[in-house]
Amino acid sequence: MLTKTNQECPTRFPMPSSKPEHVSVVDFRDAFVATLQNLHGKSLAESTDQEKFIALAALTKEIISKNLIETRKQRAHDKPKQVYYLSIEYLLGRLLESNLVNLGIRDTCAEALSLVGIELNTLLAQEEDAGLGNGGLGRLAACYLDSMAALGLAGHGCGLRYRYGLFEQKIVGGYQHEYPDNWLKNRSYVWEYRRPEEKASVRFGGTVRVHTNGRTKFIHENYEHIWAVPYDVPVVGYKNEIVNTLRLWSAEVDISSHTCSIYGQDCNNVISYKHGAESLTDILYPDDSHYEGRVLRLKQQYFLVSASLQHIIHSFRLHHSKLSELPDKVAIHINDTHPALAIPELMRILIDDYSLDWEEAWSITVKTISYTNHTVLPEALEKWPVSMLEQLLPRIYMIIHEINERYCRDIWTKNPGDWDRVRSMAVIADGQVHMAHLAIAGSHSVNGVAKIHTEILKNSVMNNFYTHTPNKFSNVTNGITHRRWLLMANPLLAKLITDAIGPSWLDYPCDLTKLTPFAKDAAFLEDLAKVKLQNKLNLAKYIKHKYNVIVDTNSIFDSHIKRIHAYKRQCLNALHIMHLYNMLRENPNIKMTPRTFIFGGKAAPGYYKAKKTIKLITTLADKINKDKTINGKLKVLFLGNYNVSLAELIIPASDVSEQISTASREASGTGNMKFMMNGALTLGTMDGANIEISEAADADNIFIFGLSAEEVLNYYRHGGYNPWDVYNSDPRIKTVVDQLVNGFFPVDQNEFRTIHDALLYHGDEYFLLKDFSSYVSAQQQVGETYLSKSLWQQMCLLNIANSGWFAGDRTFSEYAAEIWHLDQPLPVWCQCQSQALH
Repeated sequence: MLTKTNQECPTRFPMPSSKPEHVSVVDFRDAFVATLQNLHGKSLAESTDQEKFIALAALTKEIISKNLIETRKQRAHDKPKQVYYLSIEYLLGRLLESNLVNLGIRDTCAEALSLVGIELNTLLAQEEDAGLGNGGLGRLAACYLDSMAALGLAGHGCGLRYRYGLFEQKIVGGYQHEYPDNWLKNRSYVWEYRRPEEKASVRFGGTVRVHTNGRTKFIHENYEHIWAVPYDVPVVGYKNEIVNTLRLWSAEVDISSHTCSIYGQDCNNVISYKHGAESLTDILYPDDSHYEGRVLRLKQQYFLVSASLQHIIHSFRLHHSKLSELPDKVAIHINDTHPALAIPELMRILIDDYSLDWEEAWSITVKTISYTNHTVLPEALEKWPVSMLEQLLPRIYMIIHEINERYCRDIWTKNPGDWDRVRSMAVIADGQVHMAHLAIAGSHSVNGVAKIHTEILKNSVMNNFYTHTPNKFSNVTNGITHRRWLLMANPLLAKLITDAIGPSWLDYPCDLTKLTPFAKDAAFLEDLAKVKLQNKLNLAKYIKHKYNVIVDTNSIFDSHIKRIHAYKRQCLNALHIMHLYNMLRENPNIKMTPRTFIFGGKAAPGYYKAKKTIKLITTLADKINKDKTINGKLKVLFLGNYNVSLAELIIPASDVSEQISTASREASGTGNMKFMMNGALTLGTMDGANIEISEAADADNIFIFGLSAEEVLNYYRHGGYNPWDVYNSDPRIKTVVDQLVNGFFPVDQNEFRTIHDALLYHGDEYFLLKDFSSYVSAQQQVGETYLSKSLWQQMCLLNIANSGWFAGDRTFSEYAAEIWHLDQPLPVWCQCQSQALH
């Protein structure tokens, strides 16, 4: 592992110590005031909170820059193996507090600001969440960058710098409306370094001319090129003086060489071209419900991998002369299929730019690239029309075609006569390029992200690939950064833990198991309950301020926060709430543990059913929250524009973690881990990482319901489920399903017809009705258990104590040792935990 450097570096930071953790409070105060005045030309009294935030961020960035320079200098000397993590999204959240904590100066900063009458939390709240990601995929990537830096690994993220993110969600009249997420309204991101001198040219369209003169050459002509300009965001390791980078590529066009006078036109035509070309990196996940949107998505994916691969090879060549050494010095990891074009792009560079023959280039490519699969859903396994690839990326398509020919030939050789197998595994089939097939064929490692997910991949979804190359497949269960999701998101709980067992868990999260004996300590459990109550009060204050709804902090805070999707089954949760409401309407005095149901999440703009789910939840909330006859026993909230900062408020306050996806559909999940680490009890199916949570915390300390993955898969394979049978046999189900369309809600009776018909007439694909009864029973058990305060707190504590295994440090140590084969030694605890897992 990289060690701390003792060499001092000149800095403009006016402090006597070279190490930020040794900086005095007074020096920090003086440096902050000086930075504020220099940046804004204003006194402290004249400056706005936003200007103060910018000054504090700039001061923090100045400290980071010293460590960044030293890290790069040391790695240039040591030449460790480099990891490049390619992901279409990174959900970073706010970085100021994270950077202060990782530098070891948060407390110094808070005290220094207090000397001039400033609350640190006031400035932290000024930071915008970066619009670089959406859901679990992007948050996972961000957690992994944190762990990579904390472990001292030589690693880099590669992504796109979206000008307007996914979208800002606003709920108007109960409906989701999308607005541009103008997170870069100040034109720059306070943490980034623009590196125009390292730009790369990415080519689209054109034709490929084949020239044969002893050696075949492929000459790409008549193409459009767009500059990829890198912006580096520092990723700060935890108190180790290591700073890695996340490189974000922005599409830019240099119009200085474009004439405005063609055909007598003014410069508007050139400016319009510039805006159109640069829109390539405007938004995350363009709407792919139409052809133009799909083309834009494909362009984004190639833009990411082409710029990144050019940068990777250039960096490698600065220190190494032989391309054959690339797999020994570089690991390229593709996070899901979005960056799968890295495989043919690396082949293109090796063959066209460096004149390697096919066999050598292919060997290097496969040994260098590894792939994480994140889904078993067919619609999420990307496919692109052959015609689109041929037109947009002609040289890349030629390489994919050759990969397919050779791969199919190899399959045929091992399975002569088995055309069905060849067709099912082909990279190109039925006029489509199958990106997951390309990712498997062109990488040396394919991993799932939870035990059950990996088994489903091997035994079902990708069984033919597994039997063809079984050694490629492995499992690496997801993890989260405990420093953000416990230390920063829940400082009261973090302090309680540190006071009890010491601070070692910050470096070694599995030391949280030292909390286990406190499960029998009544005083500690009471303190744990006080922490939860304070976090609930904080969330209740936010809800009152933003939505003017008063929630009962003694009620169960039941949270379902994630991307809105049919398989995540927010509708099942809504149907259960309707059932509870029906019971209260029939008898307001019925014994029922008060509940506050909290939802959050975005629906893809073109996903009609998901948007109807949001409308159902908001309509239900409006009806229930206005009904005074139920004595406040139920409240329902949909908290808009869900992001990392909102999650950091909701998760520490939650009592129940809704993880109710249809078994076998959720690859892993990471929200379940964050809730567990904060002492919320999981209510879920035996799906994804829920299974490993139940093993770690003990099944008695979570609430499980519903069909098993094998039962679900059996229904998918063989049929045998008829939702009408359940509907006709359970009056509770019949009542809530009918209420979707019988005028129960004060909306048009067809408003929720899509949901109603999906349940009854379209087969209930995700088994909401089949699992309803079991879910109701599990929810009843939740309510009964909550009444026993000591038992509930004991269960919460045992979840916290056993959550350290789900830290991203463990996950990344497994990637480093087992997939990337890094030449840097890992902390002993990481190695031991990995061995214990197996």
